[in-house]
Amino acid sequence: MTTESAPAATADTHGGGGGHGGGTVAIIAALLANLGIAVAKFVAFFVTGASSMLAEGIHSVADSGNQVLLLVGGKRAQRAATPEHPFGFGRDRFVYGFLVAIVLFSVGGLFAIYEGVHKLQHPEQLESPIWAIGVLVIAIVLEGFSLRTALKETNEIRRPGESYWQFIRHARAPELPVVLLEDTAAETGLFFALLGVGLSALTGEPVFDALGTILIGLLLVAVAAILGVETKSLLLGEAAAPHVQRSIVDALEGGDHTLSVIHMRTQHLGPEELLVGAKIAVRHDETAVSIAHAIDEAEARIRAAVPEARVIYLEPDIRRPGAEPQPGEPSAVPE
Repeated sequence: MTTESAPAATADTHGGGGGHGGGTVAIIAALLANLGIAVAKFVAFFVTGASSMLAEGIHSVADSGNQVLLLVGGKRAQRAATPEHPFGFGRDRFVYGFLVAIVLFSVGGLFAIYEGVHKLQHPEQLESPIWAIGVLVIAIVLEGFSLRTALKETNEIRRPGESYWQFIRHARAPELPVVLLEDTAAETGLFFALLGVGLSALTGEPVFDALGTILIGLLLVAVAAILGVETKSLLLGEAAAPHVQRSIVDALEGGDHTLSVIHMRTQHLGPEELLVGAKIAVRHDETAVSIAHAIDEAEARIRAAVPEARVIYLEPDIRRPGAEPQPGEPSAVPE
């Protein structure tokens, strides 16, 4: 038997579901900060000729575009299911998260490395570096506010004892991890740029500005690689977190009719949309009607415990040795 439920909001953005509403605040905060900072960086580049300012300006433009992509992905994911896409469009958020990694790698990282190498081969003295230093200091403060917003929203949903790295690895919703990584990279890149411009201004050697630009590029490539790997995993289809699977098994085994779960599979159709399939053992003397009632009750218990369980397939069976999971197959719930 199978049933589908209407979309329902949920606050858990990395264990089971992924409330998009919370991440939207951080995305908009980052977008507004990046647009303003990008303008200031380009002005500083035209005044000083510092390659690190150009790299940082392109970085801010790439980040702004990425935030727009995340907002578009969140909107498109809300489309209703169609006959061609019966499970809906929840994975659009994963697709646009992967596009973010591509943009950050190509537009941000590779361009910065190219510009830095070019400046190493054709060094130019900086003009009025105080402008660049002033813009960088202001940008560090503004990016700090954006990063603070992302950290605040992350802390609201991060599980007790979970590190930020674990949050990024385990998140099922891409928005907050993307903004968190981008803001961290932006703040770090600004310090690289400030170091490069500052050393060039003090020593008169433009090579430090070029090296700072290359460091910014390498940083962005590394962040893009992390985002690409994590988002690819979501696109391929990740199971629910272990604690969510445990809740589902407990719900299935909590009724009067269901004896136990023989085996179970889960997969995220989107951050807030979970597919659940399970083979459940029932008593051999149950009638078809009583089994149907038992399955209906089990589905209701699952949805009460895990609201993001939108599509549920339950297959009743009599437990026997051949019904056990084969070696190498996942059991009802991860250890």
